[in-house]
Amino acid sequence: MQTKTKLSIASESLEYKAADNIRILVASMVEKAKSGHPGGAMGGADFIHVLFSEFFEYDPADMNWPFRDRFFLDPGHMSAMLYGIQTLLGNIKMEEIEKFRQWESPTPGHPELNVSKGIENTSGPLGLGHAFGIGAAIAERFLVARFGEQIAHKTYLYISDGGIQEEISQAAARIAGFLGLGNVIMFYDSNDIQLSARVEEAMNEDTAKKYEAFGWHVLKIDGNNQQEIRQALYAGIEETERPTLIIGKTIMGKGAVTENGDSYEGAVETHGMPLSKTQASFEKTIENLGGDAANPFKIFPDVATFYSEVKAKKQARATEKKAAFRKWAAAHSKQAEKLHSFLYDGPPKINWSQIEQKPDVATRAASGKVLAYLADRVENMIVASADLSNSDKTDAFLKKTTSFKIGDFSGAFLQVGVSELTMAALATGMALHGGVIPVCATFFVFSDYMKPAIRIAALMEQPVKFIWTHDAFRVGEDGPTHQPVEHEAQIRLLEKLKNHSGRRSFLALRPADAQETTIAWKLAFENTWTPSGLILSRQGIKDLPASPSSSRFEKAKGAEKGAYILQDTSGKPDIILLGNGSEVATLVAGAETLRKVHGLKIRIVSAPSEGLFRDQSQDYQKEVLPPGIPVFGMTAGLPVTLQGLVGPSGKVFGLEYFGRSAPFQVLDEKFGFTAENVVKQVLDYLK
Repeated sequence: MQTKTKLSIASESLEYKAADNIRILVASMVEKAKSGHPGGAMGGADFIHVLFSEFFEYDPADMNWPFRDRFFLDPGHMSAMLYGIQTLLGNIKMEEIEKFRQWESPTPGHPELNVSKGIENTSGPLGLGHAFGIGAAIAERFLVARFGEQIAHKTYLYISDGGIQEEISQAAARIAGFLGLGNVIMFYDSNDIQLSARVEEAMNEDTAKKYEAFGWHVLKIDGNNQQEIRQALYAGIEETERPTLIIGKTIMGKGAVTENGDSYEGAVETHGMPLSKTQASFEKTIENLGGDAANPFKIFPDVATFYSEVKAKKQARATEKKAAFRKWAAAHSKQAEKLHSFLYDGPPKINWSQIEQKPDVATRAASGKVLAYLADRVENMIVASADLSNSDKTDAFLKKTTSFKIGDFSGAFLQVGVSELTMAALATGMALHGGVIPVCATFFVFSDYMKPAIRIAALMEQPVKFIWTHDAFRVGEDGPTHQPVEHEAQIRLLEKLKNHSGRRSFLALRPADAQETTIAWKLAFENTWTPSGLILSRQGIKDLPASPSSSRFEKAKGAEKGAYILQDTSGKPDIILLGNGSEVATLVAGAETLRKVHGLKIRIVSAPSEGLFRDQSQDYQKEVLPPGIPVFGMTAGLPVTLQGLVGPSGKVFGLEYFGRSAPFQVLDEKFGFTAENVVKQVLDYLK
């Protein structure tokens, strides 16, 4: 292990004083807010100080510099620690931490993505930050494999006991070890305390051996000894073939004392409440740490000077690296131009009309055609599959590239294994890093595993592309465990939920045939504001009719407005038939009988995205769904999926029970998803 010359007594004293300054700010933030988690943040102050003052590389004048190091905080409840160090660095103002956890403050209770403030990820649900960081590290290796080590940087992660326990961490660690991500250094703040108990009451695993088994380089240190922290970080930086885990034994609530001056360190209570609400004394603790309890929101003058010098050194280092990059760019202009396009230009222009789709195919197969086309034209797309590439048809992309291997990121496909939640979080981490377009795929029923990551991706407004195949009971013989019913209704709730930019937080698309799938892919691909989800069929679907004067592809462009008139009648319709996915073809078949036998004037509307439709003008919405005309909807999901579109007087035929195991054609008959039942349901509705 490389060692650094031991600091002089004066310097060492100042280093610990800086950490104590962070502790004072942490305790004060929580105290003033009357809520928060001071204990862990106080214990982690030594590591966070050493990391950011000595090792972490960024440009203070250019916080969005794409080749900066990354820091992913997993335990979001320790936000005060991150805000404290960013205050010392000048990225967060003192008055902003005084408004910790308050309305419209940039210092919310759990950190929310804000790169200008040094916040690389929104964190809260434990384990996600671990996986976000690994995803970002994969994106970094992908880009380095194409453009060279001059853009390389480190990815630092910070995790707690709770994060280590979350299941997602096991898969994230497995994948990082499997890929040999030597650009990753993770600090495990092992303070033996959880929110409501001591760690020993919940687990007794040997975490070091577990991570070693995953292929990690593991170090154990005193997490409050700055010299040991330093040496461990040097060792982690020197290790380039394995990710490094630094297990630091820290003290919960370090520096906390009672009114009598007795130590109150290591107490469970300090995990999740202000010190004054515990048996500790806030005032005495601040004094014990060298602060002024009457005016604790201060940076010590010598600490301020120290951090001013730190920033100057970081600025000089960033300037040096930028100069080296410019020299490389001048010598490799085409490569530099391509890298710039990856980082700043968004998705490339695609001629979607050139994608040739076969007739009457499953929409998952149509998606495969799109992926194969994109594989030849989009050089910064990374596709992942949870051990289902031959079923979710991402193998069409894989056939044009190779999977990532240990030390080899020349390909563009990530074989995640059976780890759907982790895959969603890795893809989100890739998006956070930037420069790549992440896509991940699995069966729709397994979106249940992914919901926590999808929700945070939506909150962070990250444009991850989710592919969900086997979209309904027509999965067939695999039975109800694999047949989505309530899933579309669940995912479409995110279409109704606005993000902090005021947009719908998710774009959900269930195309009705192959050409609509191409358009759905266009919408998802060009959506750089939110995550998108493509909900695709297992079974073949009969192509929907084209207009007499245009191709089916041209007609399918109507899907760009979320819903459009697929077939119409002369004059005022007697009824509108509405659906998405496989059910639209069933409605088309039923409409034939309703027209020819019963003389009804029928309009058919395909609605792959209600959210997108509701973003259109009121005039357009009324043009497609005029008030006063009965609307009948058919969905293979819960009836509530289409209730907002058919309106309060409309009728939805859907599935209100779990599926069954049988061939999908049998299930269509048994469950009533036939042209004949469309006729019956419509006639009963119009009586």
